[in-house]
Amino acid sequence: MAYVPGVTPAKWANVWAERVPDVPLTLVSVAAAEAVKFLHDGGADAGFVRLPVDRDGLSVIPLYVETTVVVVPKDHMVAAADEVTVADLADDEVFHPMDDTLEWTALPGLPAFTRPDTTAEAIRLVAAGAGLLLVPQSLARLHHRKDLTYRPVVETPQSQIALAWPTKATTELVEDFIGIVRGRTVNSSRGRTPAPAPEKARKQPRSPAPGGSGRRGAQTGRSRKGRRPR
Repeated sequence: MAYVPGVTPAKWANVWAERVPDVPLTLVSVAAAEAVKFLHDGGADAGFVRLPVDRDGLSVIPLYVETTVVVVPKDHMVAAADEVTVADLADDEVFHPMDDTLEWTALPGLPAFTRPDTTAEAIRLVAAGAGLLLVPQSLARLHHRKDLTYRPVVETPQSQIALAWPTKATTELVEDFIGIVRGRTVNSSRGRTPAPAPEKARKQPRSPAPGGSGRRGAQTGRSRKGRRPR
């Protein structure tokens, strides 16, 4: 099972270990930009990716959307606010790393003096006081430093996490994992197509009791004598 930085698949892996103990689940970390190719090349049966991705040949289940935050030094004025807007960052230099997972129509703030190759490198530059960085909240947590903090930024692009796998490689085990991610119980169908129910045997007509005619009058014991013809 592949996963991109920031995703924490342990909770699903633990459920898998309980339900399918005879099939070990191996977790493989892969860069967000390489996740789709990794799946198509057979590096993993399925994986947690960041949308948007090229969905050609993939089955994709969107899971959740992350809050976008700005990472700043602890003594930055932004640290005093509960949340900020893009306009609040207009006079700050903002890094745009090459592995940025956010889709910007217009980059926030002022262009930084360099474009780092990775988010990790950008975090180090922020710690050095060279600028700020906007990332999904999980990446801010992943690269946490004692000298940095982060605040939510409203009205910005957001990153969405999804479960993806090659459509042609949809197996019963993959369906089992889909069921776990979707929160299905162990007794549920797990998304599989149920087998057709066996055809019920036709009910045979009940044979009349010995000595009886099978008519209601005979079954109830009521006598037809004494009735006047209509």
